[in-house]
Amino acid sequence: MKSYFLRRLLLIPPTLIGITLLVFTITRFVPGGPMDRMLQEAALGADQGGKRPSSSNQAQGGLSEEQLEELEEQFGLNKPVLVAYLQWLGAAPREVRISKGEFGARGDQAIGGVIDTNVTAEVILRGDGRVVRVDRKGETVVSARFVDTGKDIAAEGWEVRHETGADRQERFKRRNPGNASVPEYAPRVVVYQTRFSGLLQGDLGRSTVYNDPVHEMIFSRMPIAVYFGLLTAFITYSVCLPLGVLKALKHRTFIDSSTSVLIFLGYSIPGFALGAILLVHLGARMSLFPLFGLTSADFDQLDTLGKIKDLAHHTVLPLICYIVGSFAMLTMMTKNNLMDNLAADYVRTAVAKGASFRQAVFGHAFRNSMIPIATSLGNLVTVFIGGSMLIETVFDIQGFGLLQYQSVIARDVPVIMGTLTIAAFLMLIGHVISDFIVAMVDPRIKFE
Repeated sequence: MKSYFLRRLLLIPPTLIGITLLVFTITRFVPGGPMDRMLQEAALGADQGGKRPSSSNQAQGGLSEEQLEELEEQFGLNKPVLVAYLQWLGAAPREVRISKGEFGARGDQAIGGVIDTNVTAEVILRGDGRVVRVDRKGETVVSARFVDTGKDIAAEGWEVRHETGADRQERFKRRNPGNASVPEYAPRVVVYQTRFSGLLQGDLGRSTVYNDPVHEMIFSRMPIAVYFGLLTAFITYSVCLPLGVLKALKHRTFIDSSTSVLIFLGYSIPGFALGAILLVHLGARMSLFPLFGLTSADFDQLDTLGKIKDLAHHTVLPLICYIVGSFAMLTMMTKNNLMDNLAADYVRTAVAKGASFRQAVFGHAFRNSMIPIATSLGNLVTVFIGGSMLIETVFDIQGFGLLQYQSVIARDVPVIMGTLTIAAFLMLIGHVISDFIVAMVDPRIKFE
């Protein structure tokens, strides 16, 4: 069994890589990415300011070609999908502090009628201010030194890349696939530094909408998800398990029929629809509960007891919407499993040997009835990223589900990848825990 769980744990990293690579690839090709959104915002700003692009260098949303290249480099759109994914993963270095300088309109310079292939360009380092002089021979960079000290820039971790005019034209074609007129470009030098910064280093990037670190946005929403997740799980299991046992023992009685009607009625009503009804009647009309948020505006000014009361007051309605849909499945699963085991031969044998009915139910049948339910216990780890986007929208609760929805709507790729990675990882861990719990509950099960 140890080898089985070890294999399951070792399969988590490749499975997680496969999931994230698939979603990362999809986000690269779907329309409406972060660059498209910024182009639209720039075009809208230009229209509102009464400005129109005046040259071919500002033909896309009023942004210059230099600004477009910066956007591509910021989002990794100038790299192949696999390279960009490895950079997001932190397995490949990113290019940072990118600075550029052209060698001139011509690739060569004539001195005294003789073609001189040694051409010099000067580059001002971004975020540094120092000037670098780069010499090339043909398409090969032969030296790159600081102008003030004459020191080789490689000693401080800077790297140099030469780009020909043809390379720049290919990049223009990829950015403008429908544009037939390709401008002429001079060769240039690109000076940059590299660093590993990705998932493996604990860096999920920054939101393209809010420019906040993704991990901070996620961790700020997790307490809300944990709060509602734990409350929902505790109330659901503490109510549904005894109710399922009672329904099995009182099968086809008034108690069984009436509770079945109630739980299936609750199951048939979507949580967000129930939330809207509760807000209208109990919130707006009767003013019994607040209409939005998880705390009041003066929450920080309250004492400890006041904060607890305020939080509980705001929790009642959304919590009802969270738990109402989960009652039916768990209750009926408990009832049906227990009834099947009560009709089994080993229960009748236990009763025939002198065991009381209570001992037969709780000492024999109930434990075996919990085996199917135990398969879902491992998924309780998803309470850290749980939540309902629709319920959180109705009650204006800034939870994890609403963050996922907003990131998809805004095409906020770093947040999409961050939330997906955490959700997928916890889901895979939950499956392993479920197998472990099943093996603990039922000793007959042996994982090999």
